[in-house]
Formats: sequence, C-alpha cells, structure tokens
Amino acid sequence: MFTIISRIVHYGFKNFVRSGLLSTATVAIVTLSLLVFAGLVFSNAATNRMIAYLEDKIDVSVYFKTTTSEDKILEIKSSLEKLAEVRVVEYTSADRALAAFREKHEAENNQTILQSLAELGANPLEPSLNIKAHDPSQYAAIAEYLEVPELEEHISAVSYAKNQVVIERLIGIIGNVNRAGLAVTVLLSVIAGLVVFNTIRLVIYSNRDEIGVMRAVGASNALVRGPYVVEGIIIGAIAAILSLFVIFLFLLATPLIYDAGTSPIDFSIPGFSIGGYFYGNFLALLGYQLLFGIILTSISSFFAVRRYLKN
Repeated sequence: MFTIISRIVHYGFKNFVRSGLLSTATVAIVTLSLLVFAGLVFSNAATNRMIAYLEDKIDVSVYFKTTTSEDKILEIKSSLEKLAEVRVVEYTSADRALAAFREKHEAENNQTILQSLAELGANPLEPSLNIKAHDPSQYAAIAEYLEVPELEEHISAVSYAKNQVVIERLIGIIGNVNRAGLAVTVLLSVIAGLVVFNTIRLVIYSNRDEIGVMRAVGASNALVRGPYVVEGIIIGAIAAILSLFVIFLFLLATPLIYDAGTSPIDFSIPGFSIGGYFYGNFLALLGYQLLFGIILTSISSFFAVRRYLKN
C-alpha cells in the first residue's frame, strides 16, 4: 500500500512538472478563482462588521418618572440584565443626563437652550436605562417585558415604538444580505469549479495516450486516477499561496494608490480595514484558501479523468 501511494505521489509531481505550460495556465486560473473566493471572504467580513456597527446604533431607551427612586431603577436594571435577550444595560441618572445635555449645547454654543435651562432652575430631564439586545429581532420581547404593570407604573416612556420601523428594516436588511451573500458564494463557487474542471480536463487530455497505455497494461483505476488527483492538490496548494501573495502585493501597493494608505472600503465601514483583517486572520485565510483550492482541483481532477477509465 505504501509503495502504491508513493508511486501515485511521485507520478503526480512528475505530471505537474512535465505538463509545464498547461500546469502554469491551470495554476493561474485556479489562482484567479481563489482571488474571487478571497474577495467573498473579505466582503463577508466587511458586511458582518457593517451589520454589527448598525446593530450597535440601535437600542431601546426607558425613561422613568422623576418620582421613581434610584434604587428602584437599579432593581429594574438588574432584572433586565437577567433576560436572555439583553446584551447590556446602561443607567443614566437625571443629573448625568443634564450634564451631558448642557455639555452638548455648550459645545454648539446654543445660548437659547442654555438660558432656558438657567431660567428653569430645575432639572427637566428624567433618569433612563439604555438597553442593547444581542439581536435586533429581540427588542420586541424586551419591550413586551417592560409593559408589565409592576414596571409600567414607574416608566414614563419607552423608545421602542419610535425605533420599531428602523429595527424592523435592519432585520430585513440583515436577512437579505445574508441570503444574497450565500447565493453569490454558491454561484461563484460553481463557476470557478466548472472553469477549473475544464482546464484540468485539457491537462488530462494531453496525457490521454499515457492513460491508454496504463489501462492496456492492467493498471488499476486508483493508480491511473491517483497521480492526477495529486497533481490537482499540488495546483490547488500553489494557487492558494499565490492568491494570498497577490493580495499581499495589493496591500503593499495601496498606499501608492490612496494617500491615506487605505482602500475606499476602509473609510465607508467604521472599525474595518482590509489590511487589518488580512494580517489579523492570515492563518485562517491561508487555511480557507488551501482547503477551497485543494478541494476544487482534486475533485475536478477526480471527475475529469473518469471518462478515460470507462473506455
């Protein structure tokens, strides 16, 4: 068994070297396919970051009556934090809300508002809880929890009704983006597979006479097919490494293209950088590229040689 495997591997490397120009062309095509796949990975990461950014901007604020004690508000805060839907709850006292309100309008130099506050002589703002859920679809359950009589008697207003349209739209956008991303990934994977399959068929077609001789002398299907599967694995591995090298060169060239040293997508998505994602997830990207490239080429080789085994 070891002898057979070693021969298969040996002939796989030999076929790769001997094919020369065809092997190079196949590596180039697979590299392009893997660059498209890498683009999908970056696009998915950027989309997830944008969705996370939008989700972080959505929240529900609960305003309490001025007669509600701070201890009672903190008790409600504690009960909310125990809900599975709740990610974080932040308490803002009336004094803190007033200080933030005053600071904002001082920065804007809005003298009308500042004079109105001075004339009031009292704090018109209410204490509040700012609630963020794990998922936008969970805000409805949180709003329903706040409607129980024991809590409602202390609450003056809940912002869920005002934000409900925005939240529902965000849920729809997230669903559409995920479905579109999956559809594009499947479509491009099928296209890449067909291109690679037909390219590898050309490589095998050029060796059809050798396959015929091997079949004539009684070589098993495994011995005939094995070297081409190994050759496909070699092509996939080389293409995976080359694809990441091309991306690396692109990132090096980016500062020469954009004065800020970043691509346009880095500006449009807060907290996301193509370079940062590439360097921070290099090993994972290498694994994805190797896995996708090897699976793509080895399966293509497996099926491309099958027609010659039927003769």
